[in-house]
Amino acid sequence: MKAVAIQAFGSPEGLAVIDVAEPDPADGQVLITTEAIGVGGVDTMIRSGALSAYGFTEGHIPGGEIAGTVTAVGDGVDPAWVGQRVWAFTGVGGGYAEHAIAPATTLIRLPATLSAVDAVTLGSSAAVAHFGLRHAHFAPGESVLVRGAAGGIGIMTVQLAAQGGARAVAVTTSSLERGDRLRKLGATHVLDRVGEAAQDAPAGYDVIIDIVAGTALPLFFARLNPNGRMVVVGAVAGDPPADFAMEMFGAFQKSMSFATFSANTVPAPDRHAVTADLLAAASRGELEPVVHEVLPLERAVLAHQKMDAGEVFGRIVLTPSGS
Repeated sequence: MKAVAIQAFGSPEGLAVIDVAEPDPADGQVLITTEAIGVGGVDTMIRSGALSAYGFTEGHIPGGEIAGTVTAVGDGVDPAWVGQRVWAFTGVGGGYAEHAIAPATTLIRLPATLSAVDAVTLGSSAAVAHFGLRHAHFAPGESVLVRGAAGGIGIMTVQLAAQGGARAVAVTTSSLERGDRLRKLGATHVLDRVGEAAQDAPAGYDVIIDIVAGTALPLFFARLNPNGRMVVVGAVAGDPPADFAMEMFGAFQKSMSFATFSANTVPAPDRHAVTADLLAAASRGELEPVVHEVLPLERAVLAHQKMDAGEVFGRIVLTPSGS
């Protein structure tokens, strides 16, 4: 079968299409013929070598989020899964392939009205957005700022905050065109990348959900209201400065809070149930999956080039030939 592997850490050109044997599902696993493969920020970080300390090596096949049809099951898995169209989380990669292995415990049957492309566009991003807002103790009537709102997690955070009764949902983004698109998804105010406010935007926010991190992160502590909470759910711009907490400590009297969040800390059954609910909501038209572009699996290099260039609004999805 065809797959895309990291032959050399670094630039997107280090990805290559290879021929590998179709894998066999082990105990508790299923084999899925992929119809859609999500391209995520973590994939680009693994490809760059930034996560090599976590055990990722050259030769790794990226891809944690897929949708397709179950074609085989391992021992201990209900054979009734065979033939079912599902969303699945592979966990450690392997998704950039015509056939992929996933734990049976991650499987969610696709609603009949939800495409495989929309499922991988929304699935894990919506779950991170949901739990990120919960980690920030977001409540109806509060104001929210989403930093880096044009990606999959940001877009879902905007929609969920607006639907959850936020008083205001501000976003940082790189262009007026993206700001206009985010307004249609629930944003009420558009800021520039360093958080400079539009004339009518709130002076401060009760909750900041940050997908960016990087050197500019400390600037946003000044945007928090008293008792405000910032939660970092991604780091597409890299680590913040080593002394970033000093900015918050300098505003001691505001009683602000800072936290990071990883979906890996959520018990798997809770994560599974929320993801299933969000996919069902999308199938009813209550959430909008935003697809930037659908590309053939063989063009994974182009997908990563677009990700690295910051050109993506929503999510890029790869599809194997014939899907």
